[in-house]
Amino acid sequence: MPVAEEANVYAPTMREAAPEKPLKTTYINNRRYLGNKYKLLPFITETVAENCGRVTSVADIFAGTGAVASAFAGKRLITNDHLYSNYICHLAWFSPQAYSQAKIKRLIADYNTAAVTTDNYMSENFADTFFSRADCRKIGFVREDIELRRSRDEINERERALLITSLLYAADKIANTCGHYDAFRQGAEFGRQLELSVPLPPEGLNSGNVCCNEDTNALVKRISADLIYIDPPYNSRQYCDAYHLLENIARWEKPAVRGTAGKPDRTALKSDYCTNKAAAAFADLIRNINARYILLSYNNMAQKGNDRSNAKISDEDIMRVLSDKGDVRVFTQDYKPFSAGKSDIDKHEERLFLCVCKPKEREIIRSPLNYTGGKFKLLPQILPHFPERIDTFVDLFCGGGNVGINVNAGRVVFNDNNPQLIRLYNAFRDLGGKRVLSMIDETITKYGLSRSAEHGYDFYGCKSSAGLCDCNREPFLKLRADFNVENEGPVRRIMLYTLIVYAFNNQIRFNNKGEFNSPVGKRDFNNRMKAKLTAFIDRLSGGDYRFTCHDFREFDTTAPAENSLVYCDPPYLITCATYNEQGGWNEQSERDLLALLDALNERRIRFALSNVLTSKGRTNTVLAEWADKYRVIHLNHSYGNSNYHTKDKSDSADEILVVNY
Repeated sequence: MPVAEEANVYAPTMREAAPEKPLKTTYINNRRYLGNKYKLLPFITETVAENCGRVTSVADIFAGTGAVASAFAGKRLITNDHLYSNYICHLAWFSPQAYSQAKIKRLIADYNTAAVTTDNYMSENFADTFFSRADCRKIGFVREDIELRRSRDEINERERALLITSLLYAADKIANTCGHYDAFRQGAEFGRQLELSVPLPPEGLNSGNVCCNEDTNALVKRISADLIYIDPPYNSRQYCDAYHLLENIARWEKPAVRGTAGKPDRTALKSDYCTNKAAAAFADLIRNINARYILLSYNNMAQKGNDRSNAKISDEDIMRVLSDKGDVRVFTQDYKPFSAGKSDIDKHEERLFLCVCKPKEREIIRSPLNYTGGKFKLLPQILPHFPERIDTFVDLFCGGGNVGINVNAGRVVFNDNNPQLIRLYNAFRDLGGKRVLSMIDETITKYGLSRSAEHGYDFYGCKSSAGLCDCNREPFLKLRADFNVENEGPVRRIMLYTLIVYAFNNQIRFNNKGEFNSPVGKRDFNNRMKAKLTAFIDRLSGGDYRFTCHDFREFDTTAPAENSLVYCDPPYLITCATYNEQGGWNEQSERDLLALLDALNERRIRFALSNVLTSKGRTNTVLAEWADKYRVIHLNHSYGNSNYHTKDKSDSADEILVVNY
């Protein structure tokens, strides 16, 4: 069925479609962009290869077209740009979400043959300026149809991004400009017509890739990577001015435009790096970066051009700021930059400032799940015993995730045999903090649960000491009942987290039928809980974190590579907890796990085991006999806020960490 017939609400009248032509393809570098580093990729990648150690993750935080990020395809990528038109292209090129190439090809073929005869937002505002009226009609029709299909769930987010990217690249290719959209050539003939091509993303993308569209200085406070590449604007030319039309098409909010070039209001998109605030913004950025290496691209146009072309950050400021962060080396290469003909750019050089960062102490954060046996309070004792370099960390019994989320590793794999828990973690990572908080708020409102952070306890006729059980019991039970019959999906996962927050002691408990059965608790979603959840999700979005749901016996002992660490915090044989109420852990389970660790040791794979050797007069003899052949570290758990604190100090548990390195 032709696209026009499917989307006839938007395009009621069309000429007969032209015969279908073979589809062309397009790559990430097939776009004009100020400051594009595509031709400098060999210089950049060679500098990294020759001067940096093992790099498994790269953050390109002023990514532009994404050309530099593409040079590191296969590694875990974090891309960011404050322009949505760049971000949507990053989703197309780097998102790990699966998509149907056959569907993309079919839609692009339909778009190319569609002949649109009715006016729309594009033709009404931009006809015969940057594009002909016919091409404006086609651009507007295609862009509207993409949104219509997404609203019907006919395409997913990656497919939407691929189609928008195809449209942006096609429009840019025929635009009546010299490469940007500050102005168009008067009286030009429109010889070429819009033709969309099929985008071909790089092969072998990492499943942990993340694409962001936010303020860079805010982003770096919550991400980490081995290498962070920085290519900020150099001068006063604002990218939101140069690419306002592509940004307008990408966002498709249809704002009012003004002036000959048809520019919308761009106030919110202005960058401090194009103003006299650039040096201060740069200092703030570097101060908050968490990386082993920082690679800064910045040319030597400090005083060589006209006022608009001069670099906004001096070499003195660059060296001062980077030197405070670590050891700095500078690499140069001759380069011919873009010029409007008003700048003296003889002996122009592109420079790479490589900073080997001083080690930064990693902030320890707490899981938003109050999981019985959680190791948060023991982390200051456990983490120093882990190896300095960990490429892959496997948290085989992740539970609340306190250990995995605080380990400094290239990749962290959280595993647990509770599918509900793993689905919840995936929701946190995939939805992001803003969406998760919004969905929690919607759930609280829908069921009429308490909001003590806003109204206080007196509002509900309760005292803090007594808690909120009475006022939340009825809405909690209604939420619990609905959760237990809800279809699986993001809504159900956030319902589960809300239940956990309002449940007794925030416990995660299911009956034999798989139904959540914890009773109502005394507390609600207060500011402390919100802060823990936000920090946890921010950490997830800034690193390579993956989640699997398997019994530990299914763990492939041949999978971990060199510099891996497998950490185990199983249920304890001589203690009991709510997560082990249904007979999950016994002596055979204990022996199976110890055999697995022996197998890892035979393959020279490092492991660390948390356990309790003695507790309340009982001794784990199976563990004691086995542990004799490894290094046993006794942890001091007798401080006042320990999970294992008891009044009887003489009968406290002997918490140990067993390692094979």
